[in-house]
Parts: sequence; structure tokens; C-alpha cells
Amino acid sequence: GADVRSHLRFDAGRASVTHLRDDGVELEDRPCDDPLEVLKDVLSRRTVWEPDDLPRFSGGAVGWLGFDCVRAFEPSVPLPDAPGLGAPMGEMLVADAIAAYDHVKRQVVLIVHAPLEGDRALAYDRALDRLHAMIGRLSLPHGVPEAPWLLPTQDPGEIEASLPIRSNRTQEDMEHAVRVAKQAIEAGEVFQVVPSQRLSVPVEVDPLVLYRALRAVNPSPYMFLLRLDERSLVGASPEVLVRLEDDELLVRPIAGTRPRGETPAEDEALAAELLADEKELAEHRMLVDLGRNDLGRVAARGTVRVEDPEHIERYAHVMHIVTDVRARLREGLDAFDVLRACFPAGTVSGAPKIRAAELLATLEPDRRGPYAGAVGYFGFDGSLDTCIAIRTLVVDAGGVHVQAGAGVVHDSDPTSEHLECRRKALSCLRALQLALQRTGSLGGAA
Repeated sequence: GADVRSHLRFDAGRASVTHLRDDGVELEDRPCDDPLEVLKDVLSRRTVWEPDDLPRFSGGAVGWLGFDCVRAFEPSVPLPDAPGLGAPMGEMLVADAIAAYDHVKRQVVLIVHAPLEGDRALAYDRALDRLHAMIGRLSLPHGVPEAPWLLPTQDPGEIEASLPIRSNRTQEDMEHAVRVAKQAIEAGEVFQVVPSQRLSVPVEVDPLVLYRALRAVNPSPYMFLLRLDERSLVGASPEVLVRLEDDELLVRPIAGTRPRGETPAEDEALAAELLADEKELAEHRMLVDLGRNDLGRVAARGTVRVEDPEHIERYAHVMHIVTDVRARLREGLDAFDVLRACFPAGTVSGAPKIRAAELLATLEPDRRGPYAGAVGYFGFDGSLDTCIAIRTLVVDAGGVHVQAGAGVVHDSDPTSEHLECRRKALSCLRALQLALQRTGSLGGAA
């Protein structure tokens, strides 16, 4: 977004909205039981027209909603008393001027929305002025080109040893949480729970340099950098939470992971091994059923369908089992209903979701903040595209934080699940290590 018109911040029971207008700043503070109701109200105040040839996102609200928003959508779910990072429940930025970069065509499309209310000729002229101002800003010199990133092979111990990492829980505490989760599974309360731990590094880093490092280390379908007043979110999420486009809904459960092979033959062997792993397949199918149920809450009758089931999707360093679940939106519902139905993702909470989320409030030492929530956009055109906030770093005054969870089932090993959390955080820690090396804040070269 080139110009932010409104900044929404959601805290427990309150929403603060800052509107940036041509004639000044307007502050709005209001009760807020449901952040999506406030966001819907703010977006509904604007009438826009969008031609068919615009990029998928051409204006609307961009930002994040933390895992703690589950309390707003499901009041029975408690939250841990400790605030964790002290972050709000979510933040959204409403932008009506967009610079959209097409990585395939290597071109930038500039978009400014002229409001349809009031004097349209004046609004059109002002929109043209804003476009010319954007062109002027983009024409300014932007320094030297980015140097290539060197990615020498390192084992996990070397990466962790190079950073002053602090966890929000001890290994003993994490393993105890796994054992308690297994007791709940054995009692028939849930099938799976996903406890997590947060790793913090008390350092200063430029979020843009960190984003570039993460893009080199772990290129993913959802790459993002959100710069906000008190924090930045830098992410490389592999997993869509839910998408709505032209009344078509999509969720893509990801469960089951193997590393990429050193050779094509080894890569194929690892893929075959993954697809033959009954434990991985059982967990994946459970999450596919959960995705079907989520979409079923907002889908037109008989339109929920599974496509391309249990296929392998390869990324730079890992491969996953992925299934597409699609549906058509039921008449009378909108993007806000869709996110409520699908939040939070079962892959970061458990199944059944609500009981799993209730258990997490007792299994984790503090609130999750952005982790395991949603990052994405609500378009002026009614579209929605969100990813799950995993493989995501939070940069704030206290340093850099990354959180990861482990899916606990009936036969999980507590030590293995603790190590699984650390392993999932490695790509983010590696990116932080490279960013600090690039800026001279850490020894070595990148």
C-alpha cells in the first residue's frame, strides 16, 4: 500500500481506528467484541469501482489478526493470563493506493481509488495527482542493487549457537505440555493438539534486510513484510488459511513433511516414503476433514469438494503433503463470515478446533500474539486471501521473535515434539543470522 487511509488496532474489548484524511486526522475509539465487525464497518464506508484487468488485490485492508482473536469468534475459549509479547489482538491498514509488482512480467501497476461519493470530477483529478506523486517516488534512486545471499550449509546447532536465543518455556515444560496433551487425547477430548514455544533473540535488525534474507533462505507462496508502528511482521508462510475470489473458496491443508533430497532420485524416494507413512497420512486426512467442515459452514449446499488429494508440493528445503478443498460461497455471506468459519486453522490448533484451543490456554505459558493467526487482505471488491502466520518473525523493541508448534497425537514422543518446534523455527533463525551478518551485527559473511 502506497497510502494508508486508516489504521485499525484491536485490543481486548476495544478497537482504535486512526483515519488519515486530506483535511487532517480523525481518531475513533469504540467497543469491540469482534474485530471483523469493526473492519467490515470501516470498509463498507467506501464505494469503489474496479475494472476486470486489475491485479488480484487492488485496495482494501491488509494486516494481521492474532491467534487470540479466537476468543472473539468463540467466547468459550479462554486466553492465558500472561500477555506474551504484549501485542494487540490484530492490526489492519486500509490502503486505497497500491503499487502492485508482477514478478513474472517484472512490471509495476499503480492503482489509486477515486471515491465515488461527492464530486467525482474533483476526486478523479486528485487521484491523478496521487498517481503522479507515486511515479515520482518510484523514480527516485534507491541505492545499490541487492548483493546475492550466500547460503553455506550449517547444522542446526551452529545456527542456534550463533544467536543469543531465549525460549518462553524450558524443554521440561514443553515436554510436560505434550504429556498433558496426550492424556487429553487418551480421554477422548481431542484427536490432536498443537502446543508451541516462542524463541526470542534480543537484537536489532532492519526488517527489510530480514525479509530479503528470509526470501533467500525459505522462499514460500506467502512472502510478506508488514511495517507497523510498534512492530514489523516478516514471514514466509507455506499455507493458505482461506481464500475467497469470485465466490470461490479455497483451503489447502498441509500436513506431512520431509526434507528435499540431494539428488532427483533421493527426492523421489523421500516423496514416496512420505506418501507411504500411515501416521502422516492419518493426520493429513483428519485436517482435510476439518477443512471440509470449515468450508461447509459457509458454502452453498453440495459444493464442497476435494481436488488433487494428497499430492506432494515441493519448496526449496522441504516437501509437504497437500490437498485442495474448494467450495462456492453461500448467497448472503461475505469474506468476514468466511474467516470466522475457518479461524483458527486446525494445523496450528488441533482437532476438534475449539476444544483444542481451550486446552492450549492451559498448555502454553502466555498468549500467542500474531503466531498461528492470519496475515492477508480483505479487498474492496469483497475478496479475501489469508495465510497462516507460521514461519513468521515479529520484530519489536524487545528483539526478534519466532514461534513454532508441534502436532501432538496419541503416540507422540515428548522430546521429539520439543525438537520439532526448534526445527520448524530454523529457517527463520537462519534468516536472522544472515541479516545480522549482512549488516555487520554478527560475525561471518552473507
